[in-house]
Amino acid sequence: MALKFTMQAICAVLFILISFITINTIRFGKATNTSVKSVVAAKIDITASARRLADLVQIKTISVSPKSPVAENAFFEMHDTIAKSFPLAHAKMEREILGDFSLLYRWPGSRPDLKPILFIAHMDVVPVEQSTLSQWSHDPFSGSIDDGFIWGRGTLDMKASLAGILEAVENLVGQGFEPTRTLYLAFSHDEELGGTHGTASIVKALKNRGVKLLFTLDEGMPISMGLVPGVSGPVALIGLAEKGRVTLELTAHDKGGHSSMPPSKTAVGKLSRALNQLTANQFPARLQSPTTEMFANLAPIMSLDYRIALANTWISQAMIISQLEKTPAGNATVRTTTAPTIIQGGLKPNILPTISRAVVDFRILLGDTVASVRRHVIDTIDDTDISVRIVGNKPSDPTMVSDRSSASYLMLKRSILQVFPNVTVAPGLVIGRTDSHHYSEIAENSFRFLPMRLGPDDLKRMHGIDERIAISNYAEFIQFYIHLISNSIGGRLHNEKRIEAMESTIKYKM
Repeated sequence: MALKFTMQAICAVLFILISFITINTIRFGKATNTSVKSVVAAKIDITASARRLADLVQIKTISVSPKSPVAENAFFEMHDTIAKSFPLAHAKMEREILGDFSLLYRWPGSRPDLKPILFIAHMDVVPVEQSTLSQWSHDPFSGSIDDGFIWGRGTLDMKASLAGILEAVENLVGQGFEPTRTLYLAFSHDEELGGTHGTASIVKALKNRGVKLLFTLDEGMPISMGLVPGVSGPVALIGLAEKGRVTLELTAHDKGGHSSMPPSKTAVGKLSRALNQLTANQFPARLQSPTTEMFANLAPIMSLDYRIALANTWISQAMIISQLEKTPAGNATVRTTTAPTIIQGGLKPNILPTISRAVVDFRILLGDTVASVRRHVIDTIDDTDISVRIVGNKPSDPTMVSDRSSASYLMLKRSILQVFPNVTVAPGLVIGRTDSHHYSEIAENSFRFLPMRLGPDDLKRMHGIDERIAISNYAEFIQFYIHLISNSIGGRLHNEKRIEAMESTIKYKM
């Protein structure tokens, strides 16, 4: 009798548990269908637009140093080419050169009482390794147009965005468009170097003028084509926040001497132990916003096994984190990452070095800080013979999380769906660093999105070999920016209250 009662109790508990999991799964996720009306595409000459982008790609705005002679000539050439390529935009907008080579444009609106918006792009590109030149299908600075693509360094990162924004302004000015809200365009020359001179100069100028931005839009997240686990369709990810960054130099000290009489601990040995300790003692993994919000928005289009797991994190969180940790990109969304990138020490095989040095790069998850990362490193290596100091680009804590319920986010989502009606839009976390973090003091919200269709094969092209963009996708860039600008600063958004009223009529949930 007792055994029968026990079995009944177990079955009852299992039934309740299964029912609870099932109900959670059914309820989990937020509706992604929308009632955004289709719009008529703007008339553009994509052949001419592609040629103008190719002209910009040919200019070697390589970010070796903000003030190197080569970069200086290239950036001035870039300025001139932009002005000649987009004459209507330049006749309408005010232009300033700040921080030596960076550009700030202002398109004044008729309502100066409204907070302006700012679009961000950068002119500089990363160098091309000379040893890889033979592996490129086209010279990296040829701007070749071939096989439906524009080829060359900067097509993806991020001259397509810069040129696409200017194409949109040129198009709208040509139509006689008169903005209600002021629009700023910020094109820096040193984003790849941290933006400490050009971008910082733009932000300083705006701050000194008392400019408060409604939102900024920068690079960060693409239209993912098969990159999100459990999702087969295209996903437009809008970065609500980005991780922080700090680079630390670890220096081990020793007396040195002849290698035939080594002490029990050498500088190289101490440094090796320290790096092993850091690798073995990673920062704890956490599943948190905005990654959790991304999953919630994508749940309706995910496969059933993913939905079950994500809807019941009270029992599956460890498993989810374990799965994410299996890929570098997934791992980066759940923890502050530790990446040793440089190690140096020693002159000859028979000489014990007095100094051995390593550089470790950390990308900081929300909840951690530059200070807490440094403390973790010191405590983990636990060796007074090793000094720890900050080097490289200026360190930064993670950014604030922008408001996905704001009218600005809803408007951005709406603009995406007008041009890409078949995508699913979701918020996300940018694991790299962009110029956006510089604007945090003067921007109400900062969003990070590029209308770039990016698949698994494209990831290796970013900062890599055979960087290119499809002409068809570049046409979508221009259409997106045309709609985004007109939605953001045109007659539809006359004032803050009007924004809220208009966006509340959009028939979808976030």
